[in-house]
Amino acid sequence: MLSPKRTKFRKQHRGRMRGVASKGNTIAFGQFALQAQDCGWVTARQIEASRRAMTRYIKRGGQIWIRIFPDKPVTMRPAETRMGSGKGNPEFWVAVVKPGRILFEMGGEDISEEIAKEAMRLAQYKLPVKTKFISTKNNLEASSQEDSKNSKKSQEEVKQ
Repeated sequence: MLSPKRTKFRKQHRGRMRGVASKGNTIAFGQFALQAQDCGWVTARQIEASRRAMTRYIKRGGQIWIRIFPDKPVTMRPAETRMGSGKGNPEFWVAVVKPGRILFEMGGEDISEEIAKEAMRLAQYKLPVKTKFISTKNNLEASSQEDSKNSKKSQEEVKQ
């Protein structure tokens, strides 16, 4: 399971999850990706379960990139303990996920869109956040449509 080798501090505040992801919100490595639609904590166990589900479905063909890392410790107090006596010990690690964050990417010659979509569907069942399947084809089509609209506008401005 994923966890940091060392950290500056053993315990962290819980924090707030406001806004959308500004980093890690575009496809960088593969052709297909799983993008978070809402915020939440994804534990190291959930990341590993998702990774296994995808790897088993694609039968170890292609490549998978994990774009999140659990670097936040979550502390817990022992059961049936009285109030007080400080903060509990770190029990597990989580990755803080905001809307728009790419969680997993997949690529390779062996991987078709149907295979990737099904593998990502199996992976998203293991995750506590709502997700969406995206591909570079969709992103390229959307950006090319925007570019064509912008170029048409600029051509019209030149004519006038």
